[in-house]
Amino acid sequence: MRAINRLDALLYASNLLSPRRTATLEVTGRHSGRRLSLPVAVTHLSGERYLVSMLGENTNWVRNVRAAHGHAVLRSGGPEPVTLHEIPADERAPVIRRYLAIAPGARPHIPVDPRAPLTEFERLAHRHPVFRVAPREDPPPSPTP
Repeated sequence: MRAINRLDALLYASNLLSPRRTATLEVTGRHSGRRLSLPVAVTHLSGERYLVSMLGENTNWVRNVRAAHGHAVLRSGGPEPVTLHEIPADERAPVIRRYLAIAPGARPHIPVDPRAPLTEFERLAHRHPVFRVAPREDPPPSPTP
């Protein structure tokens, strides 16, 4: 799976042969300090962009984004420095529903029909972090030893 993710990350970053609404997320590893890349589906809703963790709270990318205070880079063609702002669980349901509509590979990990009422998504929203993508306004923090 790591090899497939690396290949997808390269394709999504180049914006060649990549599906719509995809990008590569680059974030600094909280332990290694190295730049880590992974493919992501970018969810658009009400004029905003979001990233959803289909695998939940304990994924490395979520932990790394939190440790980096949200500082990351999205690549879809060229690099875009961004800040990812985690949204509260009670605001996540509409984003998660939209995410399932554009990312069918996430459906086995989020067991709700994409057409279900929002109440179904509200029940599991606390398990799936959602980050709003914003342009980066301040420099990233210095790496900690």
